[in-house]
Amino acid sequence: MTAPYTHLVPSVRSLRPSATLAINERSNALKDEGREVFKLGLGQSPFPVPETVRASLERHAGEKDYLPVRGLPALRHAIKEWHHRRDGIDAMDRHVIVGPGSKELLFILQLVHDSRLTIPSPSWVSYAPQAQILEKDVDWVETQFDNGWNLTAEALENVCKQDPTQPRLLILNYPNNPTGMSYSADALSAIARVARAYRVVIISDEIYGEVDHGHGHTSMAEFYPEGTIVSSGLSKWCGAGGWRLGYCIFPDALKPLADAMAAVASETFTSVSAPIQYAAVEAFLDTPSIQQYLHNSRRILGALGNWIGQRLTQAGLRVHTPQGGFYIFPDFEPLRKKLAKRGVYTSAALTEVILDETGVACLPGVCFGRRADELTVRLSFVDFDGTRALQYLGSISSSKSLSQDDIQRLCPPTVTAIQRLAEWCEALV
Repeated sequence: MTAPYTHLVPSVRSLRPSATLAINERSNALKDEGREVFKLGLGQSPFPVPETVRASLERHAGEKDYLPVRGLPALRHAIKEWHHRRDGIDAMDRHVIVGPGSKELLFILQLVHDSRLTIPSPSWVSYAPQAQILEKDVDWVETQFDNGWNLTAEALENVCKQDPTQPRLLILNYPNNPTGMSYSADALSAIARVARAYRVVIISDEIYGEVDHGHGHTSMAEFYPEGTIVSSGLSKWCGAGGWRLGYCIFPDALKPLADAMAAVASETFTSVSAPIQYAAVEAFLDTPSIQQYLHNSRRILGALGNWIGQRLTQAGLRVHTPQGGFYIFPDFEPLRKKLAKRGVYTSAALTEVILDETGVACLPGVCFGRRADELTVRLSFVDFDGTRALQYLGSISSSKSLSQDDIQRLCPPTVTAIQRLAEWCEALV
């Protein structure tokens, strides 16, 4: 019999902790038991907070006052200028809202916008659960390996035309978590034409935009400025996940949404930590040290991602080499018959046997909206000492291509994990 004080809201009764956080906790527990575990589950930047930004936090540790709900004016200005320089976004300071991580802001956006959520499959693990909490309908749009797991304009239109008057909120994340893939300017332009025709509001989640591996990140706001909200933060490119600082940039046409978000924020989180906001201004000044930090981070992640793509392809998997971020999304379909002999028919079962037999912790494709019987997994290739890697890279010419030996020295645990996984695949009979 359930006690009366344990009644739950219906929309959260079946909710479970975020898969990415759960795999991290499980990995830590296994390591505490003495197991050798390679933590390729949680997507956390391996790099340290840049020294100039960390020093700024020390200088502002005494800041104790509540700040404006929308964010520290100097920070909002710095964010606006950063995106104007890099992405050509023509915004004003008042178009920026700062929050305690982009995750919270995405939730509040779903809360205030009366619409169906539309997301590609695969997508980040928290978009759909946030909609579930809010009892919102979700339309998953299937993607294909041959399209780089990316949403196409045609697929989006097929969903929209089923109910042309239905308000929609589309979340487009790129470079993508979980696939590591990004969008060309032509693809973004085509998606923008469909979104404009059906008045779809787009949240362009560009949290990994600054860790594009060199292909050149382009913001959706360039093609659909009146209907795009750009979301980003410090966690992925500045090594500051635990600082919990994210932001959204709104077009003037969506001012009512921004105002509604600010009203909800005033009744919930009030404002982001004052020392964090003051310190974050330094991150957006685009100083030579920040530019060098980003260059070296991209150089390491790009070389490592290229090597992983080659090694897993060699092991018989279908895989796209990541174009940004620190994820790769291999498809084990070519090994289905061999895996079936081991009783493995789902992505969840696949990740269990991989963890048990190789020590590599990763997440099943089903967590990202793929079919349960599809043999895809997400690997987050950041299980290495980012501080040590940046120091080592400082001794290598910036014009030199990184060799496999360099990658082994830079990222030894991740390289070992991928070798273990590849050899396991090759040994299947």
